[in-house]
Amino acid sequence: MGYNSKINNAASIAEKRLSEFFQTIAGLSLFSIDFFKNVIFPPYEFAEIKKHMDELGVKTLPIVSVTGFIIGLVLTMQSQPVMARFGAESFLPGMVALSVVRELGPVITALIFAGRVSSGIGAELGSMRVTEQIDAMEVSAINPFKFLVVTRVLACTLILPMLTIYVIFLAIIGGFLAIFLSQGINFELYVNAVVNSLQFTDIIPGIAKTFVFGYIVGIVGAYKGYYTENGTVGVGKASTSSVVIASLLILLVDMVLVKITVLLWSN
Repeated sequence: MGYNSKINNAASIAEKRLSEFFQTIAGLSLFSIDFFKNVIFPPYEFAEIKKHMDELGVKTLPIVSVTGFIIGLVLTMQSQPVMARFGAESFLPGMVALSVVRELGPVITALIFAGRVSSGIGAELGSMRVTEQIDAMEVSAINPFKFLVVTRVLACTLILPMLTIYVIFLAIIGGFLAIFLSQGINFELYVNAVVNSLQFTDIIPGIAKTFVFGYIVGIVGAYKGYYTENGTVGVGKASTSSVVIASLLILLVDMVLVKITVLLWSN
């Protein structure tokens, strides 16, 4: 009986979590509709958008800088013995560049961005909700959705592609350092190999999907924070769940976008 009870409890918890996930997706869909309604019509809070872009970009730069450099360094160090086994070391710069530009750079940057930014947005808006600051804005005839949500989501959508380009650049530099230390390759030769391996169809899809990732990070954090309940406990839950859901959606959406990209460029 005890074993069966544990199985039933585990099944019940899994069913509850799955139900909460789909409820969140439904809530995010309605929240997104409200976002697009508000983003079209004036007033446009350009000053707030710029302020949030500065805050999100500057505060995320240190961690993405270290991450980007290490991605290229470690990827090159791990791939070099494998490439050498097949006598393909000359293709190593191109392999590193393609891997970073097409997938590793955009996805890892988005996941780090989600951990740093989505949780912050969720906690910030959640605190404003439980302290009734959002309610006060509504009473004052200010549209809190446009001022608090739209500005943050747009800032995330616009800043993540810039951070991704920066991370890709650092990753390629990290790859050069790894090859230089092991083979003593010339920088000009390395750059030529990277440039020759990349095509327009490699760069555009990788950068374009980061706009979607940035939107996901912003909208999830804003949604969780905007509808926070249960006081300070709810703020903590909103911050944690923002990171989890944003990261999961980034991976799921990336899988779909990769498939769409392959279908489009193969025709």
